[in-house]
Amino acid sequence: MKHNKKRILIAPLNWGLGHATRCIPIIKALLEHDFHPIIASDGVALSLLQKEFPTVSSIELPPYNVTYAKKGKNFKLKLIKDSPKLLKAVKDEKKTVKEIVETHSISGIISDNRLGVYSKKVPSVFITHQLNVLSGSTTWLSTKMHQKIIKKFDECWVPDIEGTPNLSGKLGHTENFDIPTKYIGPLSRFKKQYVNYVNKVLVLISGPEPQRTLLEEKLLEAFKDFTGKVVFVKGKMEKEQTIQVNRNITIYNFMTSELLEKTINESELIISRSGYTTVMDLAKLNKKAFFIPTPGQFEQEYLAERLTRQNLVPSCNQDDFSIKKIEDTKDFEGLKSFNFETDYKELFSLF
Repeated sequence: MKHNKKRILIAPLNWGLGHATRCIPIIKALLEHDFHPIIASDGVALSLLQKEFPTVSSIELPPYNVTYAKKGKNFKLKLIKDSPKLLKAVKDEKKTVKEIVETHSISGIISDNRLGVYSKKVPSVFITHQLNVLSGSTTWLSTKMHQKIIKKFDECWVPDIEGTPNLSGKLGHTENFDIPTKYIGPLSRFKKQYVNYVNKVLVLISGPEPQRTLLEEKLLEAFKDFTGKVVFVKGKMEKEQTIQVNRNITIYNFMTSELLEKTINESELIISRSGYTTVMDLAKLNKKAFFIPTPGQFEQEYLAERLTRQNLVPSCNQDDFSIKKIEDTKDFEGLKSFNFETDYKELFSLF
């Protein structure tokens, strides 16, 4: 009799590229442990995973279509204004997932921050590094709302270490949370390579518009008279990869994992947003970095401030960045990886 592999739906949120990229090691582990993953997402997150796993089947989910405010201080207002749109998207998502579970005979679900991707019929896991959701004066409310959603799932997986030192700080660690929570260790699709530096600076830009473009324009301007070799990755998932060379700057629209891993390893300094997935990736590769958090995004601001306070990575606001600031990095230690092996066999025993 033919052995039928259990089908696991894995669904990252399409918000920047971080949720999709940190699902890459999980999809690989599912394949290694003889499961049949099915990818479900939308937009750039979906196209990134389709490029990484051309033979794995994928399904498009309804988009959330949340964008960032132009000004950081309006971030929260914009989210509140968008919330009816978001609630409708989650409702559509639940309906779609219900159909997928039935038509594709799904045995388990792994949702990375997609709020409506769960089912009462099969074990459902929620991946998040935010047991506390920072939103300034409304943190208690955003945290309560998020935890209420997580309780609809059977387990919560936190991509970090339970003890200290850890990467997520108070985001991923909380006293009072009564859903089965597993700390699965930092997730990264990359491996460290011991190579000589080719580039002085690698600029990684990602995240929702319009802030992605605003940062891109600012940094291209800042680096135009820089003497060292600079590589720019815009984080725009387009059909074809494009490469432009502008004196000392080489600009890519996007890179696949393999090329990005090689380029990060070959670069002396990384300048990027302080999204949690980026923090995990750069820790795995033991990199020196400089962080510019997305304006008004409390979580990235908290992570950047925390790492600067711990003397690991300097950071500043988008408006305050200048090329002189990167000289600060020599006084900082850079990020370090943890020796933590994720026990996927144990994690997947849920299914």
